[in-house]
Amino acid sequence: MVGKRICLSGVVLAMGLAALPARAEEGNVFSNLFKYGGTTVPPSQAVEVEPAYCPTVDVSEGGAALRIMAGGNVRTQIGLGRMARECIRQPDGSVLVKVGVEARVLLGPAGAPGRFDVPVTFAIKHAEKVVTSRVGRTSAEIDRGEAQTLVQIVVDDLIVPSAMASDYDIEVSLGSIKAPSAKAKRRKPAAAAAAPAGGGDAAQ
Repeated sequence: MVGKRICLSGVVLAMGLAALPARAEEGNVFSNLFKYGGTTVPPSQAVEVEPAYCPTVDVSEGGAALRIMAGGNVRTQIGLGRMARECIRQPDGSVLVKVGVEARVLLGPAGAPGRFDVPVTFAIKHAEKVVTSRVGRTSAEIDRGEAQTLVQIVVDDLIVPSAMASDYDIEVSLGSIKAPSAKAKRRKPAAAAAAPAGGGDAAQ
């Protein structure tokens, strides 16, 4: 019985081969399976752009540590640790930059367990001038019996204009951006009322 099945299969296979064309046609089902893993040709993919320039992350002067004081003593101290970045060139030539930092929060002599705000400023600079910046924040919680904790902050929407895509710096700093205080505009004194025609006497 087994032998008959083999013969029958051979006949069917031979008939099938006779019915097939002599050569494989371009774009048939099998070639699509081999190339694309499916029976249809997928939409054309976007042309890959060259890798973006991606400088290392710098820490601004004085921005590596932040102390919160209480009564003349240190309540908490925050310090920057590991840092990472990713730069992706966009179709218009600009670069999307993602930056992540790790911060360590330590209790000082005046500190107590609790929740603490950790602000980090992320900036893109060109020729020492800030092109764009963001403040990333997270909360660090130190439990009772603990003296420190680690937190991570990530900002993923820093854009470098195409004109600066090959010449820019990435800079981070603990603390938030301090906006310059706006000076109150000095108002001009109101103009004196014009004297009535005929020149009346001024009031004494």
